[in-house]
Amino acid sequence: MIKTLPLLLRGAIELGIHLSDYQLTQFEIYHRQLLDWNEKFNLTSITTTEEIQTRHFLDSLSAVMAGIGFDDKNIIDIGSGAGFPGLPLKIVFPDIQLTLLEATGKKAGFLESLIKELKLDGVTVVNDRAENTGHEARHREHYGIVISRAVASLNALCELCLPFCRVGGVLIAMKKGDLTEELEAAKPAMTLLGGQLRGINTVRLSDLPDERQLIIIEKTALTPVKFPRRSGLPAKKPLC
Repeated sequence: MIKTLPLLLRGAIELGIHLSDYQLTQFEIYHRQLLDWNEKFNLTSITTTEEIQTRHFLDSLSAVMAGIGFDDKNIIDIGSGAGFPGLPLKIVFPDIQLTLLEATGKKAGFLESLIKELKLDGVTVVNDRAENTGHEARHREHYGIVISRAVASLNALCELCLPFCRVGGVLIAMKKGDLTEELEAAKPAMTLLGGQLRGINTVRLSDLPDERQLIIIEKTALTPVKFPRRSGLPAKKPLC
């Protein structure tokens, strides 16, 4: 058994996830590639082995606490950055069909290279903004699970993410901190965009530095065709 990522192993056990030697090797490759590419350009400010295990890998895997089955699902990760949370979930659940949406060209290039290094099938990288891709027929109302760890207000995330979600699917927004005011402010946008709050699950793991929240929004109606609005508007002028 490979034991060079002990925090990942311990946290995975807490989450009820058994990692095979092959999966651990994939996480080792991911860790190494992340550090190597980060020397060329800024992929992440999290660069210690300990923090990569906890604040990237485990934080991503904590999405299982949403109580949504990930096996054999069509999933899109919005604003994937260096692949989080999508790629750690793909490593653990290899049968999912995963799309990684990332607007920054260099990060998208890293993702393409990493997917080859990890020998992953069923992963597509889309180098574009959600405001554009969300209007494309092959992506709109297409995914059973839409997930995002991107730093944005919840009402902005709803506008960027819900157009991708099919009716009956779910959006999982991974957030931190007290969300009372943010949730209240996002409810009108959520309803307008065809979503309904299904639940808020709290994530507490021994090696995660602070508490996380999984906001689970069910898609109950089609999103009006005018959303998402043009690039930049969801963040600059969130729906209210």
